[in-house]
Amino acid sequence: MQIDRLIQIVFLLLKHENITARQLADELCVSTRTIYRDINILSIAGVPIMSQKGYGGGLSLLQGFSLDKSYFTKEEQNNIIQALQILKSSNYPGADKSLNKVAGLFSHRLQSEWLEIDFSYWGSPEKERTNITALERAIINKHVITFTYFNSELTITSQIVEPLKLVFKSHAWYLIAYSKRKNDIRTFKMSRIRELQITNQLFDRELPKDFTLTPACKEAYNIPLFILHFSEKIAYKVYDEFQEKYIKKLEDGTLEVTFRYQLSDWTFLYLLSFGEYVEIIEPVEARDILKEKAKKIFSMYQNEQDT
Repeated sequence: MQIDRLIQIVFLLLKHENITARQLADELCVSTRTIYRDINILSIAGVPIMSQKGYGGGLSLLQGFSLDKSYFTKEEQNNIIQALQILKSSNYPGADKSLNKVAGLFSHRLQSEWLEIDFSYWGSPEKERTNITALERAIINKHVITFTYFNSELTITSQIVEPLKLVFKSHAWYLIAYSKRKNDIRTFKMSRIRELQITNQLFDRELPKDFTLTPACKEAYNIPLFILHFSEKIAYKVYDEFQEKYIKKLEDGTLEVTFRYQLSDWTFLYLLSFGEYVEIIEPVEARDILKEKAKKIFSMYQNEQDT
C-alpha cells in the first residue's frame, strides 16, 4: 500500500543522512518515478525533504526534523519512551542506546529518574539481582541453563532446564521451565535459585498455550482446607497476602481466612511468621502440628533461660 511505502520512505530518510532516489527505489522494489511521486506527496504533507543534484547529491530531511507530528501521537511517543526506560532500568542490553536514539527521534527530553525497576527480592545479594536479567536473555535466545535449587523442604538439587517464561505472582518471581531431570514442565521460585549459569546449548521448546501456574481445582490434589483466624492488628498484612474473596470479617473484628495449604514445613513456617496473631481453627491435624512446633520453640528458649 502507498501509505506503508510513504512511512518506509520517512524512516529510511531518518536513518540515512543522504540517500538517492535509485537507492530508495531498490530498497522498496519500485521505480524511481514512483519514488519521486511519493516524495512530492510527502512534501505536500509537510515533511521537509531536501533534494540536492550532482555528485554526492540525493535526498535528505531538513536538519532537526523529528516525527513529533508526522506519525506517532504524543501518547504513543510517551508509551514507547516509557517502555524503553523500563528496559533500561532492568539492565536490558542495548536499551540505553536505543532509548537515546528514540528520544532524539521524537525530540523527547528524557527524565531518567522518574522510574526505577528492581526485580530482586528484599535483602537479596547483588549476585541474585542479576538472575532475572540473565534469565530474560536465556528465555529470549533459548539457551539451556543450570542452577542449584533449594525446594520448600530445603532439599538441594542440581537443575538443568530449558527456561520458558518468567512469572510474577503473589509478591514473588517464578521461573517456568522444562526440567531435564523430571522430563516435564516445573515451576521454580526465583529466591531459591543459586549459581545460575547460561550454557551454549540451545533448545526449541515452547510453553504450551494451556499452561497455568495455579491448578484450576486444588481440591483434586487433596490439599486440606485451612480456616485461619487473624487478629485485626495485622489486617494490613492479611489483605496483602490473601485475596478479599478468601477473607471474612467476624463480629469481634477477627479476620477469618479460608484457604488450601499442604501439610508441609513451608506452610507452618509461613504461618509462624504471623506469630501470636494467627490461630488455626481447622484442620485439627494442622493445629496439633503447629502446637508441637510452638512447644519446641518455647522449650528452646526455656532451656536457655534455665542455664
